[in-house]
Amino acid sequence: MLNHYRADTAFDALGDATRRAIVERLSQGSASVSELAEPLGISLAAVLQHLQVLERCRLVSSEKVGRVRQCHLDEVGLNVLQRWIDDRRALWERRYDRLAAVLGEGEEPN
Repeated sequence: MLNHYRADTAFDALGDATRRAIVERLSQGSASVSELAEPLGISLAAVLQHLQVLERCRLVSSEKVGRVRQCHLDEVGLNVLQRWIDDRRALWERRYDRLAAVLGEGEEPN
């Protein structure tokens, strides 16, 4: 069963352009907080705030390695989003199939 609260929080988190940019960057591989901040042109504190939002909905996870916090995508949150998208796709495909069947019934034989 899909956890709608988790899907809602994940989609809400991705409603912010900076957080989407962080997720896009992490889709290329793990990165430190400073590596995430540099191309965005924002402070480390701002990146950490965005990461907290992404970690709460489990789109991103991080671990401290020495003095460096390494961040990477979290499969749990991504799977929630994928499941929601797959459910919507299946619903629309069934609707299109029914529409095609109804429209096909009105065709004249060749």
